[in-house]
Amino acid sequence: MTTPPPSVLEPVEGVRDPDLLEIVEKARGSVAYKATLAFVRASQAKRDAESEARDKLVVLKAEAAAERARLPRNARRRDMVREVIENEPAAPENIQHIHSVLALCGLPYREPKGVTNVSREYGRNTLAINAGRLINPSTGEMEMQGLPYGPKARLLLLHLCTEAVRQRSPKVEVAQSMSGFIRDMGFPVTGGERGTLKQFKEQLNRLAACSMQIGLWDGTRASTLNVPPFRQMDVWLPLHNHPDQGLLWSSTITFHREFYDNLIQHALPVDIRAARAFAGSARKLDLLFWVGYRLSRLERPLRLTWDNLYKQFGSENGSIRSFRQEFRKDVAHLTEVFPRLRLTLDDGGMQLLPSDPKDLLVPPKAALANRRARARA
Repeated sequence: MTTPPPSVLEPVEGVRDPDLLEIVEKARGSVAYKATLAFVRASQAKRDAESEARDKLVVLKAEAAAERARLPRNARRRDMVREVIENEPAAPENIQHIHSVLALCGLPYREPKGVTNVSREYGRNTLAINAGRLINPSTGEMEMQGLPYGPKARLLLLHLCTEAVRQRSPKVEVAQSMSGFIRDMGFPVTGGERGTLKQFKEQLNRLAACSMQIGLWDGTRASTLNVPPFRQMDVWLPLHNHPDQGLLWSSTITFHREFYDNLIQHALPVDIRAARAFAGSARKLDLLFWVGYRLSRLERPLRLTWDNLYKQFGSENGSIRSFRQEFRKDVAHLTEVFPRLRLTLDDGGMQLLPSDPKDLLVPPKAALANRRARARA
């Protein structure tokens, strides 16, 4: 028996696709006809549901893209980062590191005027930074550098600490030009007096010249580490004064050995995709690092008053009232990127709750993760 061509296949209720109609036609008159018809109708219904779901997804994506396009630039970046992090688990190349004390205590947010040293405290940890001198590659003279500050200094430290941890060496292989690093951090590469090349160069010089005191206390033993972060850093002038060359820096940067050893013991992992979302704000970067550190080690609810938060993040705010207004915005931006974070603000301050590892900014230490798993079992 010859199967009729698709153009003359008899219509069947609930079936439209030609290949399914052909299956029904072949089974017509056989003992398996009813079973075949039921199977084909179910197949058609499944195809229709999948097609409808795809159409809805296309519409939703178009609506989301249109809505995102209407957002301000920074809000648009946060929304894009949230989508990426939710749909793409962090791969090893996404994880970077910074010294946990630098993450908890932080550098100044703005340039300290007229001072050569600052100190920040957080619980049992202390960071004191002293400005130093650096040789000018143009004149060969030693010149006083200011204190490192702001988001660019933090991003530089994040990048350099990461390379030291990854390579397991105080002698770090780095990019051949500042331009590549700036692009990787999501900034445009621009020259001139106000360009990003000059801004990153200035913070790199300040970091290279400064010395740090890192104070650690575990409740029974206190230790103070007095070291400059870097033992050696070579910086050259742009080749032929060509602006596209950027400011070249050495292929190697050598950390002070004691700083490096302490970094390996106290390195805090950070998802670089989230860091890029807040690359323009020093306090949001500090909040990202701090919340990730706290939640990754939290085993019971933690309550912090507004006074606690003000001491941690409000050192450069004129009043606690203005700090509370700004800090609420910063936390709202953080939870835009990580909407499942168990973090709330109220009139009394902040509450942090233990979180599932997949919802954390940084992965918990293995021992703590194992204890949590046993507690849930």
